[in-house]
Amino acid sequence: MSKTLIVVDMQNDFIDGSLGTKEAQAIVDNVKAKIRTYQENGDEIIFTRDTHTKDYLDTNEGRNLPVEHCIEGTEGWKIAEGLEVPGATYINKPAFGWLKWDTFDLEEVELVGLCTDICVVSNALIIKAAFPEINVTVDASCCAGVTPETHKAALETMRMCQVRIIGES
Repeated sequence: MSKTLIVVDMQNDFIDGSLGTKEAQAIVDNVKAKIRTYQENGDEIIFTRDTHTKDYLDTNEGRNLPVEHCIEGTEGWKIAEGLEVPGATYINKPAFGWLKWDTFDLEEVELVGLCTDICVVSNALIIKAAFPEINVTVDASCCAGVTPETHKAALETMRMCQVRIIGES
């Protein structure tokens, strides 16, 4: 059975940029180690990038979260240094969740990244809905939310929707 690691939005703006947090900074080494394990096993790795345009503040999301972030081509939009993998798939997604996961041949999925309570939970639930019979796992030690409280709430929401949660401390 092939395994796929989905690295959600491990971008500079979410780590130490305009929406960065100390919790996001704290998971970078864990995410690096997880990526390395998947690489060593020859498994598929997919990165998502939150991708906005210069008119972000005029969008619905921008009106609700008026902090410019992940503007395509900027330093904040880039995947954090040391995480990118040659040959991996990169998806530029304009919203919280990527709606085209059903175009992939997914058999077993693990998600890591940012933010647990927005984009990780959105993608985990979209994948679970598109592929109800596959195992979907989220490694909590490789995720961080907007706040520690909303991180925990998102983990519980995913658990209730039959997403396996590992790596909780």
